[in-house]
Amino acid sequence: MADRTSARVGQLMSVSSPQQLRNVVLIGCSGAGKTTLAESLALTAGAIGKAGRVPDGNTVSDYEDIEHQQQRSVQLAALPLDWNDVRINLLDPPGHPDFAAELRAGLHAADAAVFVVSATDPVTAPTRALWRECAEAGIPRAIVVAKVDVARSSFDEILTSCHDAFGLGTDTLRPVFVPVYADGRPCGSVDLLTGRRYGEPGEEPAVGAARESLVEAISGQDDTLMERFLSGETLDEDALTEGLRHEIVDCTLHPALAVTDYGVGSAELLDLIVGSFPDPTHRVGDQPDADPDAPLAAQVVRVTGDPYVGRISLIRVFAGTLRPDTHVHVIGPGRADPTEERITTLSGPFGKQQHPVPEAVAGDLVCVAKVASAHIGDTLADDGAAAALATWPQPAALLPIAVEAHSKADDDKLSQSLTRLLAEDPALRLEQNPQTHQIVLWCTGEAHAEVTLDRLRNRHGVHVDTADYRVALQETFGASASGHGRLVKQSGGHGQYAICDLEVEPLPTGEGFEFVVRVVGGSVPKHFIPSVEKGVRTQLLAGVATGHPLVDVRVTLVDGKAHSVDSSDSAFQTAAALALRDAASHTDIRLLEPVSAVRVILPDDYLGAVLSDLSARRGHVLGTETTEPGLALLRAEVPEIELSRYPVDLRSLTHGTAEFARAHLRYELMPTSVAAQYT
Repeated sequence: MADRTSARVGQLMSVSSPQQLRNVVLIGCSGAGKTTLAESLALTAGAIGKAGRVPDGNTVSDYEDIEHQQQRSVQLAALPLDWNDVRINLLDPPGHPDFAAELRAGLHAADAAVFVVSATDPVTAPTRALWRECAEAGIPRAIVVAKVDVARSSFDEILTSCHDAFGLGTDTLRPVFVPVYADGRPCGSVDLLTGRRYGEPGEEPAVGAARESLVEAISGQDDTLMERFLSGETLDEDALTEGLRHEIVDCTLHPALAVTDYGVGSAELLDLIVGSFPDPTHRVGDQPDADPDAPLAAQVVRVTGDPYVGRISLIRVFAGTLRPDTHVHVIGPGRADPTEERITTLSGPFGKQQHPVPEAVAGDLVCVAKVASAHIGDTLADDGAAAALATWPQPAALLPIAVEAHSKADDDKLSQSLTRLLAEDPALRLEQNPQTHQIVLWCTGEAHAEVTLDRLRNRHGVHVDTADYRVALQETFGASASGHGRLVKQSGGHGQYAICDLEVEPLPTGEGFEFVVRVVGGSVPKHFIPSVEKGVRTQLLAGVATGHPLVDVRVTLVDGKAHSVDSSDSAFQTAAALALRDAASHTDIRLLEPVSAVRVILPDDYLGAVLSDLSARRGHVLGTETTEPGLALLRAEVPEIELSRYPVDLRSLTHGTAEFARAHLRYELMPTSVAAQYT
């Protein structure tokens, strides 16, 4: 590998070709050490003069106040580092499962991943879930074992547990650097391909067998290399490095190395990224080739709000070259026509800092301010007729949080602030329920909800109070009943006169509303019959007992009376509503509740606990099946009123390893014992 060089603090080289770029995302659970590793890499590369610490709240990646308070990342951060004349765009997404949208944006923007595993913790189910996420994205990845200086397990033991937990093949996971110890403390490493030593002197490790195993694994996919290896020929460094790169790109080999919190392993990892990670021209996927001279094809990866600059969009350029003072077309799903936007200036992100850049070639990441119409996933192109780039899936927002403006001043700003918040966070969903009259923020979990409310308050200056989420229930008649509505009022001038007699009978669930006329002899004049129906429909929306809409009934107008002078449209509407309420007083009013179809994918180990929990929620389990070894798919029908906190409880039951989806199915009669709580 090349000699190590780094840029001076605060300075970045210019990039003129995709081959000078490496886009790398750090993946790992909360607490694994991703942000600490990013800080160490930035220090080693000369991008910062002193490494910050997560407990001190002074790292480059975590710059929001809530990140300092919670001591964990809540958003995707980008750190450009220069090493050996190559720009490494390092992406640091949160490890908490609530922020999977940030993780997926990072996976989409990167060409390779560094998967961080803590040596102080076992390989847990959440770690396995993250590995599956990377595997499904098809992204090349290396494994970095962090915190080996305070490890409970050795480097080799951690690699063995990763091999077993991730279901990797025999030659798929191989160390490329072996730790060197002095007095039981990691002080450096040995490069198995070159024999080069890094760090301080220490005990000489035995590397012969490990090197032979690595070389054999690299040669296994290349007939020429394998022939040279089997013949006993010594393979040169360039051939092995190129072979390793091919293995990494094809995801047939995941190199591994160890790092410490005090910088051991950082230079080795930077060398590995520069020498063996794919550049944008080797990206696997359906994006266009990374040709700087091709028509522009760029995509919005992330949107943030800055109190001074306004909206800032993080852009990945897949093809072409993005330049300032040019016009682009914004293309996206659900957009009727492209919109034209002017690109003013370009800047490179470094945590919360921005530094100007002259242009962004294919493969690079860059920030653009004030592109007002662009949303996350939208495509920027030279031609408005160009095809939109493929987007990435967003996590389902399944935890409802009802909010109310704290004051009149907050109410005036709430709508605009929510619009901005939705533009910045594609995982957030807004519902304004016309039945319950609640504003509901659908979040991915409690941590996501906490960050959302914090951003409303601190970034947008809007204070809200949370309220209990109300599920939209419905009423129906328990049995047939008759009702009499009489409106007779006389005050100076025209009075009000209308009498209606109605018969109401329940219909099967889901049948809706029927209005039938069975009057004889013109007791209700024909021109007032629509007024009767209108009055009934108005009362249906308001309900007759609990304030929930009344549904699934047949209402028959059987009799009534009118006055030649005092009857009117409004009088018959009122009389019809009175008759419907009177009929309701003569029978039981039953509540209907919405039921959801629920799908849960979870490890077999937790199936029993989840089944018991669903039973306690009045769920009806339809069945289970095996999707892949160790994973089960559970299907059930569950009342929605029992699901308001289910994402939180399911995560607790399964230690964050289950995937949950729901879809509205139908309304069903609520059991009398449960309905008593809502009447």
